[in-house]
Amino acid sequence: MPTDGPRNFNDVLPQGGFSGIFKTMGLPTELKVSYFIWVISGLLGLLFGLIGLFAIIAAFAFMPGVAALLLVLLIISLAVAAAQIVLAMKMKEGKEWARLALTVLAAVSLLLAIFGSINAGGPGAGLGGNWFGFLVSAVAVVLMWLPNSQLWFKAVKGAV
Repeated sequence: MPTDGPRNFNDVLPQGGFSGIFKTMGLPTELKVSYFIWVISGLLGLLFGLIGLFAIIAAFAFMPGVAALLLVLLIISLAVAAAQIVLAMKMKEGKEWARLALTVLAAVSLLLAIFGSINAGGPGAGLGGNWFGFLVSAVAVVLMWLPNSQLWFKAVKGAV
């Protein structure tokens, strides 16, 4: 288990804010690729969530009950996408707890893909059956745990 967990809210925020979101100097190639997979998928999640907001607003005119439920789900998905970006930035700083949290997010996406497939009756069907999303996050997770990445995390931990 990681021993470098955050002690307060400021420990969770990226050092220097979001201005360094595209700076990856000093990271091994595996972590750079993994980092950009997490950041780009998080940014896409935010973008598509905002686009979905317009559809939900329109749905309030016809199905207010369903639209309210969809709005709650959208808010949760936007929070997860934003958290994914922040966690990727903390992973880039060498925080093992962020790497573990991103691994948990990938595991949750696997469960959602399985549940969506079972619910909809076939692979890739339904809202939760996002196998492509899981495979992309699985690649990012594998890259975070490769030996070269492990060595980098150990070196950062020893330097702090």
